[in-house]
Amino acid sequence: MPEDKSPPSQRPWENGWAPDTSRAPGTRRLWLAGALAISTVVGCVVAITVPHKETDDASARTKSALPGSEATVPGLISFATPSASGSGTPGGTGTPSTTAGSTSATSTPTGPAADGTSPAASAKPAESAGSSGGSPATPAPSAAWTAVRSVNYPDRYWQMSGGLVKLDQVGSPSPRQGAAFRRVDGLADASCYSFATADGGYLRHRDFVLRAEPDDGSSLFRKDATFCPRTSSVASGAVMLEAVNYPGRFLRHKNFQLRLDPYQNSDLYRADATFRLVAGPS
Repeated sequence: MPEDKSPPSQRPWENGWAPDTSRAPGTRRLWLAGALAISTVVGCVVAITVPHKETDDASARTKSALPGSEATVPGLISFATPSASGSGTPGGTGTPSTTAGSTSATSTPTGPAADGTSPAASAKPAESAGSSGGSPATPAPSAAWTAVRSVNYPDRYWQMSGGLVKLDQVGSPSPRQGAAFRRVDGLADASCYSFATADGGYLRHRDFVLRAEPDDGSSLFRKDATFCPRTSSVASGAVMLEAVNYPGRFLRHKNFQLRLDPYQNSDLYRADATFRLVAGPS
């Protein structure tokens, strides 16, 4: 008798298996094929739509960048229309900003407060004598010979010694050689002072020490040789001299040596940094 080689699925009487007759053959394959077809269609639609949208956006940006339009295409350089007034440019009418380390002629001077507690804004010294009944005005810049006298050592004056400026007693017959200077408008700020020497040099601070040197024509020299008078609370009519390029540092004597030191809230500092500008020999 020939051997039966049919698959087990066709011999349910041997293994108890029976075919599922509740659905048509191949249904799962049809679902998979349909899903694949739908995903393919969706992918094609997206691939067509996105480039078209990007093309429209690029066209819109290009149109907005045409002359007369305010918008610009990202990545392109746009140039602003120059102002007719020229404000804010060199030679224009704009007000230049104040740089660090310098003072403006139109700014309010800063110095020790009247009560001597800390540096504060103070009025600019008057250029002429005050009205009757008022406090003495700060001497105005002039080309006359001027001597600088200490307030707490009234018998001592600024005196040139070996190129440096010290506080010393002035001998007779004339202090012009080393203790008198021509007080002129500040080289870096006309509202401040510069002190010219008899040989044509100027007093300037270098390494924060006051000394006499010839003018080298540099901007640094002009600033180092310019000092702004500030009203002092120590004595009426006396002044403190602040460096124009180091706001907050004043000329003061220490061991009778004239130096440029930061302001200190002490009676000794204010006394050491206060001077009277008196008439020198004619």
